Amino acid sequence: MSTVMQETQHGPAVRVQAKAESAAHLAPAIETLAMPRPDPGHAVVKVASAAVNPSDVKAALGLMPQAVWPRTPGRDFAGTVVAGPTEWIGRRVWGSGGDLGITRDGSHAAWLTLPLAALEEMPAGLDFDAAGSIGVPFVTAYEGFQRSGMPLPGQVVAVMGANGKVGQAAVQLAAQAGARVIAVQRRPGPYAGFACAPVEVVDASREDVAARLRELTDGRGVDLVYNTVGSPYFQAANQAMAKRATQIFISTVERPVPFDIFTFYRAMHTYVGVDSLAMDCTEAAAHLRALRPGFEAGTLRPFPVGADAVYALTDALDAYRTVIGGSDQRIVLRPWEGRA
Repeated sequence: MSTVMQETQHGPAVRVQAKAESAAHLAPAIETLAMPRPDPGHAVVKVASAAVNPSDVKAALGLMPQAVWPRTPGRDFAGTVVAGPTEWIGRRVWGSGGDLGITRDGSHAAWLTLPLAALEEMPAGLDFDAAGSIGVPFVTAYEGFQRSGMPLPGQVVAVMGANGKVGQAAVQLAAQAGARVIAVQRRPGPYAGFACAPVEVVDASREDVAARLRELTDGRGVDLVYNTVGSPYFQAANQAMAKRATQIFISTVERPVPFDIFTFYRAMHTYVGVDSLAMDCTEAAAHLRALRPGFEAGTLRPFPVGADAVYALTDALDAYRTVIGGSDQRIVLRPWEGRA
């Protein structure tokens, strides 16, 4: 049996009519829409908080060829189910997906319509801003590890670009698994993110990354490289990989890279490519289901969301420009509130 709220409610939504020529030309409209009535097999979520990812802004700039226009951006969300099957009404859910905000309307709105298979209950103990900011980075990190074989206790995992959000998520997941984690970052000082176990640091701005990783592993090399940056670390990662090691890629600066086929096959290396946009909201829900126990146990933690990182939906343009400008903060939109 399905239940839909009887009264008609209205709420705001960001609408992008066509791709923008540049970040300076971004001009998303704010429209007021009635709460939708879900089709069979679907539910409506009242969005309480939705992260702004770089990919959300890139999609508005027309950099995603599969994007459908017009649409509402936004891949990550947390909120409450307000229409759909009776057993889901009132439950707090979180989610993400490479289809949301790109090939279907996304989470930068008061309402989000989803297939029932994409509904996943939020971890106990998290608020909406925390849950709404987890999606893309953790889903991406988890997908890479799942496809390469999850880190094992005693293995050495090097995370290239560990200061980024996917990098921080990868560090957390590897530490939770009991691996020895080495964070490679382009700045001095200790690892700044959370991890449930100690994390060693290599400063790529002043150290030879490959040589240092070999030194830290007594010449053996690392078992798993999560390369969140791509080409800038490609060669160093290859030189630091142990026999039968795996390197995961999610991004790159340059497409062409020097590739020694002989070394690759003689060392029995494996490369794994991850495209988070290829995972729809149902696939992302399955990953979040697997991640939930870690957040409830405290071995995983959401990214901090400061008061100055929370924007009203009417300030979405400011939020988008902050993200595309390279902010280190995790930016979220609250459709039903002003800026915190």
